[in-house]
Amino acid sequence: MTGRIVAVTGTSTDVGKTIATAALAAVFDDVAVCKPIQTGVLPGEPGDLAVIERLTGSITTAECARYPEPLAPETAARRAGAEPVTLTAVVGAVTELAADHDLTLVEGAGGVLVRLAENLTLLDVAAAVDAEVVVVVQAGLGALNHAELTVDAIRARGLHVAGLIIGAWPAEPDLAMTCNRDDLPRLTGVPVVGVIPDGAGALPPDDFRTAAPAWFDPDWIAAARLDPRGRGDRLLDPRGRSDRLLDPRGRSDEGARVTRGPATRPPDPTTSPTTTPPSPTDHPNMTGVLQ
Repeated sequence: MTGRIVAVTGTSTDVGKTIATAALAAVFDDVAVCKPIQTGVLPGEPGDLAVIERLTGSITTAECARYPEPLAPETAARRAGAEPVTLTAVVGAVTELAADHDLTLVEGAGGVLVRLAENLTLLDVAAAVDAEVVVVVQAGLGALNHAELTVDAIRARGLHVAGLIIGAWPAEPDLAMTCNRDDLPRLTGVPVVGVIPDGAGALPPDDFRTAAPAWFDPDWIAAARLDPRGRGDRLLDPRGRSDRLLDPRGRSDEGARVTRGPATRPPDPTTSPTTTPPSPTDHPNMTGVLQ
């Protein structure tokens, strides 16, 4: 039986995808991580998977290709005179991991439409392996536009957006950030399911793993754990409809584009000690995000 596959993409580069991927891997059990393309790293040097391995401890990982220059993968491969990665190679690596693990995370490169090869994006990979998609977003100005464009691109391919994660939340957020935190779910129709504190990647691994559960909506985590290998909860539709493209309140995708979702807040990692995850009752305003 194949485990759940979740593609982790971002609204742009440097929004915190790698640390968000590590945090997800630290929260769930029996997790593997695939990085289809690593750029800007020479052979033998530590890349994004090394960061994830350090923060999460023992975890199975796979990297399909790497190119030395810090560019979009298609461009980096061409400049290096290297063969571009193929969809067949990526799908093979992902499905091999998913055959042996409850959850396989696939971390993309940059935004969702960045070319992994000439005619290949993370959307193609996600569609080929029937993956849900989590979008890591920035906190400040530009977040709303970038998030809406990314979510719309994913939905246009018929893929399910499982949630938004704010990749780096500062100790003292500005006005735009606090407004964005409320507006992101309202405008995209997708709940903000996690907020990663700025600097989380610099924590000692034990502290990172202990703190990570506090950075996510406990209801969202609990729902995913109920069905680690199936697809029974992916629709998040209390009325049992078969439509895959639903917003957090169970409306169809077409309705979500007009009315969107409610303004909701995920846990705030700055309100509790970094190394002590609070209980779900510490976040009363998260109640019902996934209902």
